[in-house]
Amino acid sequence: MLIEFGVANFRSIRARQELSMVASSDAAHLQRNVAGQTKELRLLRSAVIYGPNAAGKSNVLRAVETLRQLVQNSATSFQEGHAIPVTPFLFAQASCEEPSEFEIIFTADDGVRYHYCCAASPERVFKEWLVAYPHGRAQRWFEREYSAESKTQRWWFGPNFSAERAERKVWQEFTRNNALFLSTAIQLNNAQLRPAFNWITQKLIVLVPGVDMNPFLSLDLLRDADEHEQIMDFMRAADIGIDRLELLEEDHLSPPAGKLTPGAVRVHLELGLPLGSPPPAAKHLRVLAWHKRADSNEEVALDLGDESDGTQKLFEFSGGWLRALEWGATLLVDELDRSLHPHMTRFLVGLFHSRKNEKNAQLVFTTHDTSLLDTELLRRDQIWFVEKDKQGCSHLYSLLEYSPRKDEALERGYLKGRYGAIPFIGSIGG
Repeated sequence: MLIEFGVANFRSIRARQELSMVASSDAAHLQRNVAGQTKELRLLRSAVIYGPNAAGKSNVLRAVETLRQLVQNSATSFQEGHAIPVTPFLFAQASCEEPSEFEIIFTADDGVRYHYCCAASPERVFKEWLVAYPHGRAQRWFEREYSAESKTQRWWFGPNFSAERAERKVWQEFTRNNALFLSTAIQLNNAQLRPAFNWITQKLIVLVPGVDMNPFLSLDLLRDADEHEQIMDFMRAADIGIDRLELLEEDHLSPPAGKLTPGAVRVHLELGLPLGSPPPAAKHLRVLAWHKRADSNEEVALDLGDESDGTQKLFEFSGGWLRALEWGATLLVDELDRSLHPHMTRFLVGLFHSRKNEKNAQLVFTTHDTSLLDTELLRRDQIWFVEKDKQGCSHLYSLLEYSPRKDEALERGYLKGRYGAIPFIGSIGG
């Protein structure tokens, strides 16, 4: 589970900003919204981030995804001299010349808490270290730091880092300036770092602007007879009037240029034919939504593409949502309320607070839907805000900084500007 994430000098974020999933001492919705891993550490199952457009909400999630991508790909997808995909805060000369820094604390599937940090510019990694708590006490496993003055890199390995000196030397020498040691060591078969690597790359799922939930996850569940009912339970619980869903695999001729054939989901299937075989006819998967007529027991089918944008979005979410709950993943979603009715958004959030969340999955999302500012749904420590100062720097802060009363009308207070992070609208033409 995610415990805390920190970022500095990244896009609109200049000074270090922190998002904490550690629950406060508040007793509200303790059984529903809080996962009590230990008496010392209780973690929130969800958190929401509010703020005006262009305040930097999406950049908080982009920072998480950037770290995830660096850990997953820097050793395999980058070549020597390739730029690291980080963008510092550009509206101050000093920050342009400094690295972006990312820090994350989490509990992996092995039950161990990890604290990982890296700092990088587009040219190179400046700093990287990992601290593990396998027995509740800190063990610094490795650390690297580049000195711009001497143009040398210092390496240090702790006594609890399990590797022979020769292995460490190989991993160190194979770590390029633009690659992370965590990524490189995994590629060279380091087993000790595998749980931390796997959690960051597999359990941390980020949907940033332009990236949607993978519809293949929903299709896979719909195709499987045993899991088909999970999708139907999900759609029926949302109360959108669909009685059942049917998946059809159809042959079709390629459509004319610029035109699409009917169907909400079109997937070209690789049939695994031998080399030299003629290309097969294109296929697509078509999803039908069956509804009961109001005046009889007869059913009528609609192509999912003819359903509302909200219904299509809900189907797209269903597979990923159910998988995240099943895997105990930490899911971060930008603008969760896009194309969804507020009741649908509330339904999706509520699943992370329900009995379906047996693996303590987490949800962090941004939204403009103020109806979710409801103490019947969220605790006060689950609500965060982002706003920019006069220098264009994004600041992330918790509702708890305003010490709201337990019975305070949070939506009304936010819309009145009591907690900041709202747009100031001027008039056209003065």
